[in-house]
This record gives sequence, structure tokens and C-alpha cells, in this order.
Amino acid sequence: MIVSSVASLLLGMALLMLANGLLGTLISLRTAIDGFPAPVTGLVMSSYFAGLVLGSLFCRGIIRRVGHIRAFSALASLLSATALAHVFLVSAPAWALFRGLTGFCLAGLYMVTESWLNARANNQTRGQILALYMATAYLAMGAGQFLLPLADPSSFTLFGVVSVLFSLALVPVALTRSSAPQLERPSRLSFRRLYEISPLGVVGCLASGLVTGAIYGMAPIFGRGIGLSISGVSVLMGTLILGGLVAQWPIGRLSDHFDRRSVITFVACAAALVAGAVALLAEVHDARLVLALAGLFGALGFPIYSLSVAHANDFLEADDLVEASGGMIIAYGIGAALGPIAAAGFMGRIGPAGLFVFEAIIAGLLFVFAVYRTYRRKAPPVAEQAPFVMLPRTSPVVAKLDPRGEAETADQGPAVGVEAPASASSTPGRA
Repeated sequence: MIVSSVASLLLGMALLMLANGLLGTLISLRTAIDGFPAPVTGLVMSSYFAGLVLGSLFCRGIIRRVGHIRAFSALASLLSATALAHVFLVSAPAWALFRGLTGFCLAGLYMVTESWLNARANNQTRGQILALYMATAYLAMGAGQFLLPLADPSSFTLFGVVSVLFSLALVPVALTRSSAPQLERPSRLSFRRLYEISPLGVVGCLASGLVTGAIYGMAPIFGRGIGLSISGVSVLMGTLILGGLVAQWPIGRLSDHFDRRSVITFVACAAALVAGAVALLAEVHDARLVLALAGLFGALGFPIYSLSVAHANDFLEADDLVEASGGMIIAYGIGAALGPIAAAGFMGRIGPAGLFVFEAIIAGLLFVFAVYRTYRRKAPPVAEQAPFVMLPRTSPVVAKLDPRGEAETADQGPAVGVEAPASASSTPGRA
């Protein structure tokens, strides 16, 4: 029953993420094929995350003015055209612009989808719908990597596949018979206030952006640099992404039973060690071990965002969770925009292994900061910690689906309005 109520939205999201997963890796590979220097590739790939941040800030106004279906149709059509534009205009400035537009449009599409999912959720189904959404996004993005060997990356074909998938994603939403939900005006805690509440939460989100932004942007270049075939690159990227999905729940559950700072400390330390091992093995071109350790690195690095948000939420009032999530996503987006640029600098000086040298440094710095914070403030009692929830790094609207806020809505059908404010009793404030 729950799946059927949101099936069309999840199908649209699956097609979007399938196309986006393929496109990001394809663009990264094409920059290598077309001879872009590593720093230039870093700038091109970082533009996507810059667009994602800008879209998170401005797409809400577009949706409020023209409505959900019109906004979704326009943004999906622009995405489809932008994918094809890469073929006709091959230059770094143009591709940076196209990547920025892709991020901007996807931010708006995430908002539309998530607000619709939220309208179809109630207090009993909220967590299940969020889990379905999270699994759909990760699985589709991971699956997108395995479309890469279908054709030569230097040809038109894969860009055409991406364009078709983006266009098809429009169909399930355009045919919906449900009336559009209302989209509330943005409300976000300032970075200063967020940092005062949870320094480690904010720094963890920033570090997560640096880590995953560099992976999405530069890992295909790393793969080709160590001699992997196109199929090998697709396996590398799929292993990284799906490793992150598989590990989210067990690591999150572990954090429910211990001081979350201890779990973040352990994960950051382990990620730094594994990244260092990948860098060393890359130098000796041991592809099998590199792929195995890459999956382990994804399993350690990708959950950092959800762990950081969960840690911050342990110090927030329940009715501040949604406002705080906007700042956390922006912190992640800033890190993700800087990650490919910084990693490209390391790769330009060291070679392909520079990517994982950068990852080891960022994870190591997070480890040091987490240890420092452990001695700066007493941890909340484990019994009072809110349950861990896996969260996608999409738009601030997704926080409405977080059951930790315990939004007090009536049992809703397919078309309902905005939730009531979250109850302040779900998570005791400890700011």
C-alpha cells in the first residue's frame, strides 16, 4: 500500500538518478579523453555542486510561482537538453555552465519530488517512505554506473541515453492526478547558530561534502589513471556508491548504542587508513585490491553525512530539525563544490593517487576534530539520543520526511497540504 501510493514518484526519481549517475561519470571520463588538465576537470565537476547549492536556495521560489508540475516539466526538459549540449559544445567553460545547470535543475526536481512524498506521508509511514526514497536514489545512482560500458564515452550514444532517461523521468509526474502540495517558505538556522549547537555536526557535513564531491567528480579520472578499462571504471564507481548504501544502516544502528562522536571518530580514522591504502596500491597498480578497498572506503565515507546530522539532531529541539537540515545540506554542498577542485590539485601534483591522498587528509582532519570535540562537551545519554535515520543529500525539503521530527499530521491521502509544526517533545533539547 505504501509503495503503491508513491510508486510513480519513486519511478521518476529512479530515472533521474540513473541518468545523473551515468552523466557525472561520463563527463569526468570525457574530460580525460578530451585532454582537460586535472585542475580544469576539478572546476568543471565542482560546478555541479555549486549549481545544487544555488538550486536549493532559489528553486523554491520558482516552484511556488509556477506550480509543481510546471516546474518539474521545465526543469526536466532543461536537463534533457543540457545533456545533449555537451556533445555540440566541447569546452571547459561551456561544460562548467552545463554542470552548474544540471545541479540547479536537479535541486528543483528533488524539491518537487520530496514535497510530494511528504504530502503523501503521515506519522506512521514517514520513516518507511524516507527509507524507500533513500534506497531508490542510491540504487539508481549506483546502477547508472553500469550503463557506462554500453557505448564509447567519446561518442554521442551515452549522452543520448542520459537525455532519454531525463525526459522519461518527466512522465510519471506529469501524468499524476494528485493536486500539488503547498511548499512552505524557506526557514534555516544560521551557520553560526548551527555551529554553536553542534560544531562536529557542521564540520562533519562539510567534510562529507569534500569527501563525496571529490569521489563523484574525480574517481573516474583516478580509475583511468591507474589503468582501469571503461568497465573497470563503472565497477569502481558502482562499488563506491553501493558500498555507501549497504553500510549506512549498520553504522547508523551502531551509533544509536554509543556516543555518536565515538562512531564518527572511528569511521573517520578507518576511512583515512583505507584511503591511504588505496593511494599506495594505486601506485603499484593492484586493480583488484583497489576495487575491494574502494568499496570499503565508500562504506566508511558515505555515511559520514547522516552520522553528522544525527549527532547534530541530538542537540536540537524537535521543531528545529527542519530548519537545521537546510544549513546542513548547504554545508555539505559547499564542501562538495570545493572537493573536486582540491582533489584535482593533489592529482595534478602527485598523479591519480592524489585523489585518495586528499581523501585520507580530509578524513584524518575530521578524526582529529572529532577527538577534540569529545573532550570539549559531555555527550548526551545514549538513551536520550534520537534514532539514526539515513538521509539523502538532496534538498532541505527531505527533512520533512525525517520521523525524528514527529510532524503532527492527520492521516493523509494522496493530496494533502502542509504538515503541522513538529512536536517539541520528540527530542529533548540540549543546545
